[in-house]
Amino acid sequence: MDALVARIVLLLCITVAVSGSSQTCAPQEDNDNPRVFIREMRTGCWTDFIRGQDQAEVHILNLDFTPSPDAKMFSLNLTSAKAMNLIVTSADTSQSYGLYHINTDVNIYVNTNSTIGLIGTQHKNNVHKQDFPTQEEELVKWATDKFGGVTSFTTIQNLQYFTASGAEGTKPGSHDCILTNEDTSEKHFIEISTTLAEFKSCSPKQKISNDEAELHIINIPESSSACNVSLLMDITKTRLFLRGPQGTTWIIFNPHVTKFASNNKIVLSTFSHTIQPLVAMNTDRAEDVQKMALDYYKASTFTSYTEIKTKESALLLGLRKDDRPVGIVPATVAPVTTTPPSQMPLLMQLYASPDYRSPLDPSTKVQSDKRIYAEISGHTLGGIVLTIKVINCVLRSKGSCPVVKELPFIPEACSVNSCPNSTRLSFSLDQLQELTSTTWDLECSVKLCYSEKCGDGGRVKRNLEVTQPCLQPSPTPCFDFGLPGVLGIAFGGFLIGVLLIGALWFIKIKTGYPTGISSAAANLAEAMRQPVSSKPSPSENSSANASIGSTQSTPTSSMA
Repeated sequence: MDALVARIVLLLCITVAVSGSSQTCAPQEDNDNPRVFIREMRTGCWTDFIRGQDQAEVHILNLDFTPSPDAKMFSLNLTSAKAMNLIVTSADTSQSYGLYHINTDVNIYVNTNSTIGLIGTQHKNNVHKQDFPTQEEELVKWATDKFGGVTSFTTIQNLQYFTASGAEGTKPGSHDCILTNEDTSEKHFIEISTTLAEFKSCSPKQKISNDEAELHIINIPESSSACNVSLLMDITKTRLFLRGPQGTTWIIFNPHVTKFASNNKIVLSTFSHTIQPLVAMNTDRAEDVQKMALDYYKASTFTSYTEIKTKESALLLGLRKDDRPVGIVPATVAPVTTTPPSQMPLLMQLYASPDYRSPLDPSTKVQSDKRIYAEISGHTLGGIVLTIKVINCVLRSKGSCPVVKELPFIPEACSVNSCPNSTRLSFSLDQLQELTSTTWDLECSVKLCYSEKCGDGGRVKRNLEVTQPCLQPSPTPCFDFGLPGVLGIAFGGFLIGVLLIGALWFIKIKTGYPTGISSAAANLAEAMRQPVSSKPSPSENSSANASIGSTQSTPTSSMA
């Protein structure tokens, strides 16, 4: 009996051990992991400078080598490059060698005392040795004084291969070469092959369920240098467990994550907000770190484990979807100089009434004379509640002749209990009543705020179908010609006739004209035929007098 119990206990122990071990995994070297990309953040700059006299660009390569002997040989292929003056420098005092292939428009400058040896078979006269400083800022000033400006400054560790694509190497809008930490992969006009930081990765056999957030573990062992790690996320619904040497800082620029935890400080760059360490860890063993992450999140398994060994002071680290092809890196991965995308998924919902109870379907047409109510909502960020602040809203018409209209809005009251992680506003569409377009994009720019600090939250868009209000046609005037109306018109006509006759009678009494209409007309015509003279001549007067006199004497004599 005791032997049977012992066997059962042994089997249970083996089962527990197997199930426990299935939660973890042993990391292996994997420099081609499709889910993880690493970029060393290095000192550099990028401007729009082109020298006027020969249209040549000015580029500086600052080479940094590790003690490994095989890292001190490199190749420069500039046969397809545009006209340029290339300055190659290094603060390393040990010997390094570079094989170059250039065209006639490329000139290479190295320091007279440099330990960099350049080997080539063509255009040897295009390689120049000059005295110039090796300190970075002083070298930029020297190049600016000599050539008029600097197009780019690039720091590369353990360079293996460098080539120029023949594309223009300028960056519009940037005039001065101000050195800062940058991601070299942004410079599209060059291709660089280096020996990157060593890292290992693995994934447990047990897969995470579809409805559960992914859990990614990143571990920088104690043998590495404390550094600033910039994180770019291409995954939503994610949990992060970050471990590094004391003094390491994790900087999250576009945090599409739901939760994160670390034994180091975490900086939300958008809000300039620092989260102090949330866990304590004295070990960097892969299995211990994995178990700590599972225990912290109360999870049964995790999605990936990544272990990075580096001596760098700055790294750019990104996580991406597992369906992305190997070797493809996002085109824009410069968190220092670019505006981050939407900090968390945002949703805009429209309502027809201020009670915000009946959401409008996206296909519903909205009348332009109605007031519309909107609610913009998001999710928590790493367990932090962020408030959404609407900056401005615009309407963009869809069609061959797009129209952009700024949309004034009024913030609506919204308590934390009734609408957490959201904000409400209302607006009128009156200004669209005279426009013919009916399909619009409503787009609002927002900021995400934590405490009193705000950062760019991106934009949220919603389709909007607008219709004109249905106006009632004005009634056509209609006159009623009934019996009263007919009698009124007849009496009016009779009254007008009486007044006209009375007026004619009055004129006849006052003037003494014949009452007959025909006589009056004849007299009027006769008067019109006789000429009117205001001053008759003397001969006419005498003739008239004589005629009148003879006419008057005849009856008198006859009467006598």
